[in-house]
Amino acid sequence: MKKNQNNRWKDLPIRKKMLVAFVMTSAVMFVMNLFMYWQVNQTIKKIDEIYISNVNLNQLADNFADVQNSMYSYLTVKSSRSLEDYYRSEQNFRDKLEFLSDCISDNRMIMLEKNIRSMSETYLDVSGEAVQAKRGRNVEKYKESYEEALDLYNYINTYIYQLNNLHFGNNASSYQVLMKSLRYMEVISSLILVAITVLNLLILTVLTRNITRPLTRLAESAALVGEGNFEVEVQQTDSRDEIGVVTRAFNQMVHSLKIYIERTRESMEKERKMKERELLMETHLKDAQLKYLQSQINPHFLFNSLNAGAWLAMMEDAEKTCLFIERMAEFFRYNVKKGSEVATLREELDAVDNYIYILNVRFAGDIHFTKTVDEQVLEQPMPSMLLQPIVENAVNHGIRNIEWEGWIHLDVSHQDSFVRISVKDNGKGMSKERIRQVLEGSLKTSSQKNDSTGIAMDNVIHRLELFYNRKDLMSIISDGTDQGTEVIVLLPIEVR
Repeated sequence: MKKNQNNRWKDLPIRKKMLVAFVMTSAVMFVMNLFMYWQVNQTIKKIDEIYISNVNLNQLADNFADVQNSMYSYLTVKSSRSLEDYYRSEQNFRDKLEFLSDCISDNRMIMLEKNIRSMSETYLDVSGEAVQAKRGRNVEKYKESYEEALDLYNYINTYIYQLNNLHFGNNASSYQVLMKSLRYMEVISSLILVAITVLNLLILTVLTRNITRPLTRLAESAALVGEGNFEVEVQQTDSRDEIGVVTRAFNQMVHSLKIYIERTRESMEKERKMKERELLMETHLKDAQLKYLQSQINPHFLFNSLNAGAWLAMMEDAEKTCLFIERMAEFFRYNVKKGSEVATLREELDAVDNYIYILNVRFAGDIHFTKTVDEQVLEQPMPSMLLQPIVENAVNHGIRNIEWEGWIHLDVSHQDSFVRISVKDNGKGMSKERIRQVLEGSLKTSSQKNDSTGIAMDNVIHRLELFYNRKDLMSIISDGTDQGTEVIVLLPIEVR
């Protein structure tokens, strides 16, 4: 039977084992705290009950004084309010008298209570006669009754004072006894609490030892495996808890690692040879790319050629051709010079003007472009080649090949702590899905078609985010197909 219980404990999951240990120790602590709480409450309740008799006597004396004062007030003033105060205080005093004993006994306190109660009833009768005599305008009667009531008032107050002192003496003695008992209870409770704590620690130690011991062995074996020793093996266990599962899995892992290492060693030589071949192919590819780059046109040669063409057109009085070539030279020079530099908003707007001019020369003025610019923000720094690709996108994907007259408007204004740049067209428009794809950079389009400068919108968005370290600076607005598109760029005025 004991062996079956041990097996049942070994097969329990670790969570349940910890739960059992926690419940056992918590139950012991709870019962102990509950017992201590009950004992303390009982003692405090007895302490609270000690001075109730003194409180009642003090309240009785206060109510008695209220009766005397309200009666005197009525006899001297004779107001309806003082009469109401008398009757109210009289009733309160009668209610308090019910707590006094009227039994016959040789106990001094009981005798005092009986005397106070009897004399108080006589006092109330006499005070009532005085009030009635005052109401009936019988001056001699109410004076006589008042004198008698005043004598009774003084006697009764004396008895109340004596009774209160007797109760206080008895209560003080009882209070000392209870406080002494409470201190003993605190000491005993502390000793029991220490004993219970030690017992709980022993229970937790016994319950967790069987859990931590296999884990310790497993950790030591794992450390050896981490050092490269794959010959280690944890002692097999028939436990079905998590530790048993991990132990068996660890042994299987070590065995699998041995096989994997052997296979890896066999394939390393093949992989090394393949790597050598890949490096050789990569060297040949780089050599081919270098030769391809060497065959490209030198930008300076292009600028010099364009300048020579402009000079030749000027010599032949071809002013329009000269201006076109100069704009072309300025446009390409800016692209090459500012490709990786910081530009100003003024330079970006000049590049847009050159681009629009070149297009209008090529397409006979079909590009209707207007702009509104706040002159105060022209020196705002910004990433180079940012506006021209946006305008180019409005031309190629917005107003090109539409059946109505297209236009593009560029607006630059100061808005709070930003420079707001808006490029708006009345072209083909965009769907919500396409806007999302453009902003997320998931729309893959060729940047080399339609005579493009090669800078796509995802490149613009990426450079804008890198320059300002923010992702909320560009937005695209469109109501749908053939409703036009507006691209809004916000440039923070204080950068870095």
